[in-house]
Amino acid sequence: MYSTKKITRNVLFASGFALLAACSGSEKTDAKDAGQEAAIPVIVGQPASGESSGFSISGEVASSQTANISTRVMGYITRLNVKVGDHVNKGQLIASISNNDILAKRAQVDAMIAEAEAAAKNAQKDFDRFTALYQQQSASAKELDNVTLQYNAAKARVESARQMRNEVNAQLSYTSLTAPFSGTVTQKLADAGSMASPGMTLVTIEQSGNYEINASVPESEINQLKQGIPVNVQIKSINRQFIGTLTQINPSSQFTGGQYLVKISVPEKEKAGLYAGMYANIDIPNTNKKTSATVPSAVLVPVASIIHKDQLTGLYTISDHQTALLRWVRLGKTYGDQVEVISGLSSNERFIVHADGNLYNGALVRIKN
Repeated sequence: MYSTKKITRNVLFASGFALLAACSGSEKTDAKDAGQEAAIPVIVGQPASGESSGFSISGEVASSQTANISTRVMGYITRLNVKVGDHVNKGQLIASISNNDILAKRAQVDAMIAEAEAAAKNAQKDFDRFTALYQQQSASAKELDNVTLQYNAAKARVESARQMRNEVNAQLSYTSLTAPFSGTVTQKLADAGSMASPGMTLVTIEQSGNYEINASVPESEINQLKQGIPVNVQIKSINRQFIGTLTQINPSSQFTGGQYLVKISVPEKEKAGLYAGMYANIDIPNTNKKTSATVPSAVLVPVASIIHKDQLTGLYTISDHQTALLRWVRLGKTYGDQVEVISGLSSNERFIVHADGNLYNGALVRIKN
């Protein structure tokens, strides 16, 4: 009877262990299936490779003709009626400077001219009289020389006074400031009643509708530029893209901090809707074949796959355990919808192009077919 109880107890223990083992195996299978279901579906890819065919720079839309209106005299501004945004025509009065002192000086000069002309007329009469007497041998050559000298000095005083009046008139013209061309007022730096000094800008005028793009090119890329080449211009603020022409290259960077200034023309049909100050992205092709042949292959990835955190840039790769691994990389130039990876990713490494969920470092991923 004892052995029978012992056998029964052993059978119950064996059955319990078998049930626990079965449950444990089921839980592991369910956990494995649950892990696969929790994995984030992703699309992976490999970097594209290609030779750099040019470079990109940033520029700014600017008016091709800009004038800073200032005066050459000191005085109070008596009139300044324009404001920012006003359209002005060529020759239109912009500002007036007080000119009472200059008007008084011109009155003095006019009096000096009248006095000099009267003295010149009297000297001419003496000259004519002594010339006639000398011909009649009633006056000596010495007397005629003295009268001639006085007459020439009187004429010189008249000419001097007239030139002084020209100088005063020139100063008087500086008190009435007019527009040198038709355009739009873009800056107003003073108001009526303020003191104007020589060289101080009062108003800035930009020629309307005539735009160009100004940009700076580093010295490492300047040898790739040629005047007259077409360049691709993109203005994101108004979603516009067009082909411009490189019209001017500054050959010196002495006063621009190692940057060479270039100008790009805008086609006439593309000028509508532009405003000075808009930023432009410019793609310049490489025209130096010898240089482009020595450029190594670039590692290119889609711009959409780049992750930005503070000042860092990176992308997600896949680890050996099928988890997302954030890799910090250093980016180079942008070519359309692709960007160059300078360091941090080799050309044969896979990276996550798109994910059907929010990725994070260590997240379980599943590659979509």
